[in-house]
Amino acid sequence: MARDIKLGWEVEALNKAYRQGYMAASMGMEKAHCPYRGEVVIAAWEAGWDDADQVAREKRAVQDNDLFSRLA
Repeated sequence: MARDIKLGWEVEALNKAYRQGYMAASMGMEKAHCPYRGEVVIAAWEAGWDDADQVAREKRAVQDNDLFSRLA
């Protein structure tokens, strides 16, 4: 497993944190409830959360736009 010797974190741990952040946002969990400690892992979790939140906002915008087009 890849490991950054200087910083002491493993790439797989960051990937896992990202995936968990993505899932947390997908399920409606608030960003403030990140379960991790340590700046790098928190940043990975938040990146996943942000990406899922962006996808959800884009889906809502498309759905809202589609609803308005059907009403017109």
